[in-house]
Amino acid sequence: MNPITTRRGLAAGSVLLLAALAGCAEDTPEAAPGDTTGPVAVKASDDGCDLSRRDVKSGTSTFSVSNGGSKVTEFYVYAEGDRVMGEVENIGPGLKRDLIVELPTGKYQAVCKPGMIGDGIRGDLTVTGDAAAQVDGDTALKDATVSYQRYVNSQAIALEEKTTEFVTAVKAGDVAKAKALFPVSRTYWERIEPVAESFGDLDPKIDARVNDVEPGTEWTGYHRIEQALWEKNTTAGMAKYADQLLVDVKTVVSKAKTVQLNPLQLANGAKELLDEVATGKITGEEDRYSHTDLWDFQANVEGSQAAIQALRPALQQRDAALVATLDTNFKAVFAAVDKYRVGDGFKPYQPTADERKQLGIVVDALAEPVSKVAGVIAKK
Repeated sequence: MNPITTRRGLAAGSVLLLAALAGCAEDTPEAAPGDTTGPVAVKASDDGCDLSRRDVKSGTSTFSVSNGGSKVTEFYVYAEGDRVMGEVENIGPGLKRDLIVELPTGKYQAVCKPGMIGDGIRGDLTVTGDAAAQVDGDTALKDATVSYQRYVNSQAIALEEKTTEFVTAVKAGDVAKAKALFPVSRTYWERIEPVAESFGDLDPKIDARVNDVEPGTEWTGYHRIEQALWEKNTTAGMAKYADQLLVDVKTVVSKAKTVQLNPLQLANGAKELLDEVATGKITGEEDRYSHTDLWDFQANVEGSQAAIQALRPALQQRDAALVATLDTNFKAVFAAVDKYRVGDGFKPYQPTADERKQLGIVVDALAEPVSKVAGVIAKK
């Protein structure tokens, strides 16, 4: 998600799919009055975002978010420039979820987004103290961040290369080639999307769907071009959008190569990618013109697995049984989506209710153990 506009519409079925996971934080103890170290209770509503305190110690913090409103909501912690330090999405009415995030000393904003749109309800958050970074003294966690950074860099390079090819085809008026390259170029985007989403408004510029664009904001990016290619079978008028897409992708690539990630961002990102699958890909809402959603589905799960694999040595030390469950459930998801393969890609995805249900079951089964990873990694 992003600070300007939310890309993911949430169908009613998707809310049900995630309900069990959204409620998984219900046993988290809330901080006692005057406690400056326990979880920060966040009471989100349709018009409020109340925190039990707005000052926390540096290091690992837990925000326990309860949604007392009537709309699905999200909770973010932003650093300067709306850089996402951590987020939890798809918190349905009456549900509760935790965000475990590592924050160094500084000034931040805590933000609730009822309805998952707009700039959200914002308030200041102050972090003080001199706690050591989580990776300090923990070789497994330090190696995890280095390993995942290499993965991000490799995907970012491929993203720029394939998007350049896609843009070239669009500008040349080669509809067939542009259609073939559309899902391929997006694969690299979808694998590292949580990293890309942390860079302010780049995500909506690149990946917004038409119904997610704020009034007064021009619709740009992949899906703007997708509509022309599949609904009108043309690239006419798309050159400026293609040029802007490449500029924005190059900006993401440049930032992704230098961003410093911490272990909890890897864990939270792995869960965010599965939320993306549940709320956009399974429903068929993401690539609604081309029906290439399964390319994105596969890429999201691959990106989630890459983050978990980077954390694997640290997870193995802390909870070997969880690692075994994750391995089994990732295999189950890949096996489920493999049924839709055709050649090097996938058949057009126009799912029946039963297909959505069956894919939802395996994704839900994977998302549950992935949702535990941040808590396990946060353990000393």
